Amino acid sequence: MTKSPTDEASLPQEPGDNYVQSFARGLEVIRSFSAESQRQTLTEVAERTGLTRAGARRILLTLHTLGYVRHDGRLFQLSPRILDLGFAYLSSLPFWNLAEPVMEKLVADVKESCSAAVLDGTDIVYVLRVPTQKIMSINLGVGSRLPAYCTSMGRMLLAGLPEDELRTRLIQSKPMARTPKTKVSVEDLMDCIAQIRQQGWSQVDQELEEGLISMAAPIRDRNGTILAALNISGQANRTSASVMQERMLEPLLAAASSISKMLGRQHF
Repeated sequence: MTKSPTDEASLPQEPGDNYVQSFARGLEVIRSFSAESQRQTLTEVAERTGLTRAGARRILLTLHTLGYVRHDGRLFQLSPRILDLGFAYLSSLPFWNLAEPVMEKLVADVKESCSAAVLDGTDIVYVLRVPTQKIMSINLGVGSRLPAYCTSMGRMLLAGLPEDELRTRLIQSKPMARTPKTKVSVEDLMDCIAQIRQQGWSQVDQELEEGLISMAAPIRDRNGTILAALNISGQANRTSASVMQERMLEPLLAAASSISKMLGRQHF
């Protein structure tokens, strides 16, 4: 199972005296489930996590007892209660409840989908999404993850990192071509993100998925640190990159600025 690098706010990568191995293994079991592996046998969970069958069984049965996993006698799958873990993050940041109306107004103004995401290792994680219509083959919702290097929000968030950390994360991302337009050279990506820092916004034209164009702006705290990114996305056959800039950049920047001001008034 591939593991994403942790970010600065995470626990140290080298386990210390405070490291609870059984808890870490439980999280690995939860993460072994995905859209491609919605239902798994005990053997499959053990293989994906590197645990013994006995170890995987103890964790799965514990999760089953707590209501986070369902079991039909052979196959295990996550239960809806697992959403409590993700929504605990969102409910701990009531700021996002204030941001949603701003995003809804932006969608009404530009007639394109709007999302907000934060950076987690080499990925972005969606924390809010206001769609207009399905424009991607990927089903996105709160908690969805995408590579940062080839997404507009990801590059915007990466632009907030120090240069050395940015390079490290790009190397760890192992960029690969998702479309013929995807930038995969670390140096090209460094140059692209340097430009994003200067202009204060980012745009990705069919690098994540053919036919998809997106544009992102930063959401900053009161100190100017980029905490999240806001984007709008549309179809290339309906709205070109240049048209998106001309018609939608100003409303996007205004919405991100409005959310940033609300964030600055929050007390954490």
